[in-house]
Amino acid sequence: MITPVLPTYARAPLSFVEGSGPWLITETGERFLDLGAGIAVNALGHANPRLVAALEAQARRLWHTSNLYQIPNQQKLADLLVDNTFADTVFFTNSGTESVECAVKMARKHFSHNGQPERVEIICFEGSFHGRSSAGIAAAGSEKMVKGFGPTLPGFRHVAWGDLDAVEATIGDATAAVMVEPVQGEGGIRPMSEADLRRLRALCDAAGALLILDEVQCGMGRTGKLFAHEWAGITPDIMAVAKGIGGGFPLGACLATEKAADGMGLGTHGSTYGGNPLACAVGIAVVETMTEDGFLDNVSRLSGRFRQGLEGIAGQFPDVFAGVRGSGLMLGLMCRKPVPDVVKAGYDAKVIVVPAADNVVRLLPPLNISESEVDEALARLETVARSLQAEVVT
Repeated sequence: MITPVLPTYARAPLSFVEGSGPWLITETGERFLDLGAGIAVNALGHANPRLVAALEAQARRLWHTSNLYQIPNQQKLADLLVDNTFADTVFFTNSGTESVECAVKMARKHFSHNGQPERVEIICFEGSFHGRSSAGIAAAGSEKMVKGFGPTLPGFRHVAWGDLDAVEATIGDATAAVMVEPVQGEGGIRPMSEADLRRLRALCDAAGALLILDEVQCGMGRTGKLFAHEWAGITPDIMAVAKGIGGGFPLGACLATEKAADGMGLGTHGSTYGGNPLACAVGIAVVETMTEDGFLDNVSRLSGRFRQGLEGIAGQFPDVFAGVRGSGLMLGLMCRKPVPDVVKAGYDAKVIVVPAADNVVRLLPPLNISESEVDEALARLETVARSLQAEVVT
């Protein structure tokens, strides 16, 4: 018999009723150190006082009106994002999936608007994850994502991860855009090199195509810059954002240049909930916090401490971990043991890690985790490694 909650997740036998910073607490009072942050969502930790205050204040005034009317909080958040990014304009959504949908529509509409309706193809990379909508799964293209959901939405081309020669060979007169995650999350914490991002920008420019960056997981301070592409010194034409921008409240955004968005006039896109007063009140608090002096510098400092400790654990337990990869506080432990075993050992040590592809576990702690909490995380991960190493020995 099917369960009341559709059984699409293999849920862990854990239930949390309270959170504080990087800590999650069960009904029985057990405390778990959360290195998953709701899959990079709780970027400022659980029950962050500044976000709670913003939400409570707005909740007492106005929750929702729809986009039929002006929304002052939406305007303020859009101004903050435009002032701190490449973008000229922002469309607000409720999720990363919706942000990607908007990005795909915007790219195709741009060329149709400018007399090139044949330019509809989006070039994507193997191992990508762009959400679970029809466009999102077609963009990923993997059997795991598309099996049973055919026919697949046409117009997506796929190349191997990091194969820029293949991009150059594939890009052509029908290409509307290339879409890429600067750091793949679900794909196993795989960063694209700064040189490859710069080459990708150049290839798009040479072909007159748009560059779409999916920074749903790697954006919002996760790598030590507000957005990961900043490390390469490039800018996209369109960018999908979500997860950390709401700090736990459902919120996403599609950012774009004026040129890329030139076809998105009245009636071309919409959202009932997107950018409502509640969501944007929290988003404002998140962006204001992350753009304060020293915040991102501290992320980089903490990430260096965390990575150094992780490298030490991987070196000490080579039968358990093959190494560390990633950027900032978006790190992956490459496992020699099966990922489910590592995740389970984490539960036993009361530390939460997130599975990913390529036999990697993701470490995505809140960006404002303290030094002492980083050290505690390393101690618990060492306990995980010791328990798994003992299994190898026996």
